[in-house]
Amino acid sequence: MEDIYVRHLELLGYEKRFFPSQHYVYMLMVKWSDLSEKLIYRTYPEIHTFHKSLKDMFPIESGQIEKRDRIIPSLPAPRWLWESEKSRETTKSTLAEYCQKVISLPPHISRCKHLSNFFKVRPEDENPPAPNTLKRAETFLVSRDQARGVASEISAPIILDTYRVIADFEKSTKYEITLHTGDLVEIVEKNENGWWFCQCESKRGWIPASYLEPLDGPDEAEDAEPNYEGDEHITIQAYKAEQDDEISLEVGETVEVIHKLLDGWWVVRKGDETGYFPSMFLSKAGKRERLNPGGQRPPPRRSTIRNAKSIHNKSRQRLSQDTYRRNSRRYFQQKGSRLSEPQRNSKNAAKSPLKERKNQDNIPEMSGSSSESELKKEAPVIPPRPSPELILERCTDNTRKKVTRKMVSE
Repeated sequence: MEDIYVRHLELLGYEKRFFPSQHYVYMLMVKWSDLSEKLIYRTYPEIHTFHKSLKDMFPIESGQIEKRDRIIPSLPAPRWLWESEKSRETTKSTLAEYCQKVISLPPHISRCKHLSNFFKVRPEDENPPAPNTLKRAETFLVSRDQARGVASEISAPIILDTYRVIADFEKSTKYEITLHTGDLVEIVEKNENGWWFCQCESKRGWIPASYLEPLDGPDEAEDAEPNYEGDEHITIQAYKAEQDDEISLEVGETVEVIHKLLDGWWVVRKGDETGYFPSMFLSKAGKRERLNPGGQRPPPRRSTIRNAKSIHNKSRQRLSQDTYRRNSRRYFQQKGSRLSEPQRNSKNAAKSPLKERKNQDNIPEMSGSSSESELKKEAPVIPPRPSPELILERCTDNTRKKVTRKMVSE
């Protein structure tokens, strides 16, 4: 499989942070070749160190051998930064231009491992530090016209998904955005933890995905399909169930994720028990543990939002926990029958001591009705018919529409 590479890089703005000491970080939107979009944070010294190592890797293209051969853009040293408001504005335009020029370099540079690794998401990018109670981080955004003006000269226009807000949302941290019912927002990043980064007019910030709906119909089709085989994860933070269909788990428990939902609440299985659990409190087994959210709360579920107003006649449908448990049992039954078949065949292939003795004495083996009864006993188990909910969930949109029309007409 071909490695993914950065296809677009855009400077969104910068933040002034006060922990562990006062410093600035740049907000960069990275768009990858697999169509994923990630928001990352990098300091200017980090970017300049990357720039210097890139020049060392490509001495010809950086002009170290012949100045006329230089194609890697220049980037000023960070020693003069943040001395004045004018220097900050100069740095923003310089860095925005540098990002676009780096991505436009020949593929052997713009798609190299060193560049891809530097712009990959880090744990601290997914879970930014919680706001300081004494001093809150200050965010300064680049104007959309300015940012898009630079990008349009180098790359094709990028169309963001538009969603509608279904209920009033009041921000509680500096990172979030206040929105009202009916507002239209553009989605910049969809995070697995259920918090999406969006922009509305001149405002940008995080909002729970449960407060949003697409304009063209109910959004359950965007969720991944259930995987009853399960994807093993480990809990990194305890959670006590607040709703009947949720599950309580302690730190360090191993669970199987059987349904990943966009709103950040995944269906997990622990033995015979299933229930919704916050995805931000899970880490994939065998991988490096994600940073503890450190006080960041799980996004609210759609069922807990008051006065939600959708523009669609058909509401979002969710499978019940009984359906998840029933389909899990069916999966294990089918898996058990598949595993038992080779064992039966191997038992038949290996002769018993009694059969070996009969063969030695030239005694013919029994045939006829007895062998037929054995074949009947060894017939494979017919899998159960999937439930109507599962059929409707996995069928195509056209089939679902036809079935819905038929049900309405009846």
